[in-house]
Amino acid sequence: MPDPWRFHGGVHPDDGKALSAQGAIRKAPLLEKYLVPLQQHIGAPPKLVVAKKATVRRGQVLAEPGGFVSAAIHSPTSGTVSDITECIGPGGSPIPAVEITSDGQDTADTCLEPIADWENAAPDVLKKRVGEAGIVGMGGAAFPTLVKLSPPLAKPIDTLILNGAECEPCLTADYRLMLEMPDRVVAGARIITRILGVKQTWIAIEANKPDAEACVRQKAEGTGIGVQSLRVRYPQGAEKQLIYALTGRKVPAGGLPMDVGCVVQNVGTAVAIAEAVLDGKPLYERVTTVTGTPVVNPGNWRFRVGTPFRAALTLAGGVKEDPAKMISGGPMMGLTVYSLDVSIVKSTSGILLLGPSEVSQFRSGACLHCGRCVDACPMLLTPATLSVQIENERFDLAEKWNAFDCIECGCCAYVCPAKRPLVQHLRRAKAEIMVRRRAAQAAAKR
Repeated sequence: MPDPWRFHGGVHPDDGKALSAQGAIRKAPLLEKYLVPLQQHIGAPPKLVVAKKATVRRGQVLAEPGGFVSAAIHSPTSGTVSDITECIGPGGSPIPAVEITSDGQDTADTCLEPIADWENAAPDVLKKRVGEAGIVGMGGAAFPTLVKLSPPLAKPIDTLILNGAECEPCLTADYRLMLEMPDRVVAGARIITRILGVKQTWIAIEANKPDAEACVRQKAEGTGIGVQSLRVRYPQGAEKQLIYALTGRKVPAGGLPMDVGCVVQNVGTAVAIAEAVLDGKPLYERVTTVTGTPVVNPGNWRFRVGTPFRAALTLAGGVKEDPAKMISGGPMMGLTVYSLDVSIVKSTSGILLLGPSEVSQFRSGACLHCGRCVDACPMLLTPATLSVQIENERFDLAEKWNAFDCIECGCCAYVCPAKRPLVQHLRRAKAEIMVRRRAAQAAAKR
């Protein structure tokens, strides 16, 4: 293919990946207890199907999908449902949870059998397996994968893109997966290709990961899958920017990738799909980066869902200085976390600690009208104008100015000399607009 197209805007933050990139993925030891959140995806909460004191096996369904846009939750180990309670979600709010006390045997459930002849299996059979395994987008969005793989007939898909850019600073989980499990990355891509029946499949990797690219390219030989190196520019891995870089197609304002015939999946999601089909393994664990300058032994571990951040950091050797901030995810798009009791979930791509010298307290100022945020915005929005509208609670104007097209990448805030909380403003606008929409819908039904 020709050189990739260059999307508008973007920034070049320090990638901070060297801390965790070199060591191989390690498997976390079995814990005595796991506190498994029951809301690990975008969409309807799942329905609990186990009771307190029930005996469960590893991979057994704890909660089934609560609707089409939902996902099943599976037990991370065998043992007993010791409590049905609440836990602290990554956003700081309490959410329903199931506590599993391990029996130390880690006995596997056998409800999902491997699909040995998957290359000749019907696409619907493979798609059903994705749903049964509770797979969601593992790049951070946690959108139920079954929904993504079920586009309406009016939206024909011709291109699949596997996102191996991992442009978020400090995170290296996808990099290590591509380096250590390129066969499963490619197998997942082939399975998704069969499900969608697409004409072309690309695995996109930023140019700062040449060793991972070489591994994936070798495994992709003879499969018809293309491997494309991309310029290093944040947020290269965002769906709409990735689509433009590879195809030149522009997702319309308010639109979705399927509107331009594309589906984008993370390489971690592809590995989970391969494991579900080839091994009969539900999604109850994931590779997560534990990193940051205060961390004694940064790296990547395969953690089971329900593992507390506290246990993950203990496994990484603890800290050598008191951190000033803890983030679930990366520094650009992650969420600040205030408790070590937060559990790792399907979308926990990283646990990042920042030292005192890396965090500053500041007071935001008035907009300087410098235009830097406009130049940096990869979605061609005007964050400065939107921010003022939102401060004045003109959410009607923010909606008209395409607030929902904001991907919350943080480029605008990164370049703002006035230190304005632009991303937080846009998040507030989206929440307020959704409240008003629901109120309007409720009023229309009366």
